[in-house]
Amino acid sequence: MRIGMALNYAGGFKETVAELADYEKAGLDIVFVAEAYSFDAVSQMGYIAARTERLQIASGILPIYSRTPALLAMTAAGLDYVSDGRFTLGIGASGPQVIEGFHGVPYTAPLGRTREVIEICRKVWRRERLEYAGKHYTLPLEGGTGLGKPLKLINHPVRERIPIVVAAIGPKNVELTAELAEGWEPIFFMPEKAAEVWGPSLAAGKARRDPELGELDVIAQAVLAIGDDVDDVLELGRPMAALYIGGMGARGRNFYNDLARRYGFEKEAALIQDLYLDGKKEEAAAQVPRELLEKMSLVGPEGHIRERVAALREAGVTTLNVAPFARTHEERVRLVERIRDIAA
Repeated sequence: MRIGMALNYAGGFKETVAELADYEKAGLDIVFVAEAYSFDAVSQMGYIAARTERLQIASGILPIYSRTPALLAMTAAGLDYVSDGRFTLGIGASGPQVIEGFHGVPYTAPLGRTREVIEICRKVWRRERLEYAGKHYTLPLEGGTGLGKPLKLINHPVRERIPIVVAAIGPKNVELTAELAEGWEPIFFMPEKAAEVWGPSLAAGKARRDPELGELDVIAQAVLAIGDDVDDVLELGRPMAALYIGGMGARGRNFYNDLARRYGFEKEAALIQDLYLDGKKEEAAAQVPRELLEKMSLVGPEGHIRERVAALREAGVTTLNVAPFARTHEERVRLVERIRDIAA
């Protein structure tokens, strides 16, 4: 099981990257760099590539709407080049609040666009002349000036198939991911519920999967704190869970709220959303089920952590994306070392 970590995008980026060398020595395998409505992830990943030697670098995620498919492919090829083949392209649809609100792009056909983006990226990396007739993307563009030409990438990529990870939680999107992508990154992963919630979608996608893609890399996220006195760390996850379940979207259009309902927390999900959208954020956080926090985290004594890692492995997780929680940088590095040993 690989050990990964998400890099904080809210600030202090240079200071955070300066610490990555210590995590790399501690056994960290891959770092994920988010792109919400923050600094762009691409410049930061290039910076990381220059400051590390072994660490894999992934976007977690680049929205498919904010760049053209060809630019996504060019960007991935460029990052793979400067990192000497250490880059993974993480993509996702994001949500209409960000895509339409911040980028001013219609949030349409996320499923169909994801498929076409993946197909176009792989054509670019193979240096094929870019001709594509899809439902959402046509290359060269029809109409316009009429001067568009089917071009191929000038540079020779380090790899003609850069790994693609898709962030997906909806049934059809998970099915598409299992069919086409090298990796799948769900959010709020509960190993005890994974087979029930996602099993049919994963099976349907894998039935159409090209064997050359290899086994699907399943990336689960978890807060990490090891000890007999760390139980309070779970409570720190309440505001973020409430934000996603309650505030990321509108009533009837919140993917994370839908997931909580599919996990069996129908009443709690409805109440969290009502409270959050009414501006009662603290009350909403208080309603996040303790069970949800416990099952999607790695918090507790070492014996408990070993049991949870075993449950994640049994559920198919192959990359464990942790958020180590401790008072000092040295203690967080030690946590990465310990989870590396436990997951070995």
